[in-house]
Amino acid sequence: MKNLFVLYTGGTIGMLQTAEGLAPAGGFEARMREQLDARGVALDWRFEELLPLIDSANMRQVNWLAMRDAIVTAVEAGCDGVLLLHGTDTLAYSAAALGFLLLGLPVPVVLTGAMLPAGSEGGDAWPNLLGAVEALRQGVAPGVHLYFNGQLLHGARASKLRSEAFDAFAELPRPREAKRAGNLPAGLDYRTPRQPVNLAVLPLFPGIEAGHVRGLLGSGVKGLILECYGSGTGPADDLALLEALREAHGRGVVLVATSQCPAGHVQAGVYAAGSQLMATGLVPAGGMTREAALGKLFALLGAGLAQEEVEHWFALDLCGEMAD
Repeated sequence: MKNLFVLYTGGTIGMLQTAEGLAPAGGFEARMREQLDARGVALDWRFEELLPLIDSANMRQVNWLAMRDAIVTAVEAGCDGVLLLHGTDTLAYSAAALGFLLLGLPVPVVLTGAMLPAGSEGGDAWPNLLGAVEALRQGVAPGVHLYFNGQLLHGARASKLRSEAFDAFAELPRPREAKRAGNLPAGLDYRTPRQPVNLAVLPLFPGIEAGHVRGLLGSGVKGLILECYGSGTGPADDLALLEALREAHGRGVVLVATSQCPAGHVQAGVYAAGSQLMATGLVPAGGMTREAALGKLFALLGAGLAQEEVEHWFALDLCGEMAD
């Protein structure tokens, strides 16, 4: 790597104390440059603040699209590596979404952040940032990655598991047995502009009612991620709930099924309860995480694909999210 692009979006890593508490702050380029110079890191790099800087709890699809645009512009201008600084609350969501928004990008993108602001005694901000830079210098494969606490993780497999510890992120041991996609059509690579999409995630729970599902599906959603029990089961004896899903699918809503289990894997046909649920039109997400399923559905629907096309590509592994 000879020409690094650093994109700073906000988050705890660059926050400063205000009267209302920690808040995103500008001026991080000078602080980063001081750290690199102090360690004698010889590197050509360019820094950009993605305004407005945000706490990642406020992350939205438009922010993903702005990140994608800034990264593509930098790559087309000649950068050969990207470091994206991001808050931790939605870091795994953004890593997954960018993995699908940047399919085919010829350079590596590494996201990192921190549990404590840069400058905190004993904090993790500089170790994470400098570790990510060193990983890029040594060589990282093209694609989207997440670096945290000394580990380089797959961007579409990582999840935040802890709210305070420095080892907050990990790749969950979910089975990955899907078929890999062949050559992607031009309309799905990193050059493809996207639009925001109305999406929803709904976990199943004992006592869920058809009215809950109908209310959500009636809100104009274009895609629904249904977080099922175990290997993809749900209340198959609730005919009204099944009919609500079937009707939504019939009018073009894309329905996908993930597992609520941390090491879960949706498999159609294992249980009768799961088979009846899948028969409503749900596409099994295999071992995908919630973050990956949401990012993938956004990238596919946001590209303007029809329901049948979205379902086809969703069921295939695109960047390592479903297959080893």
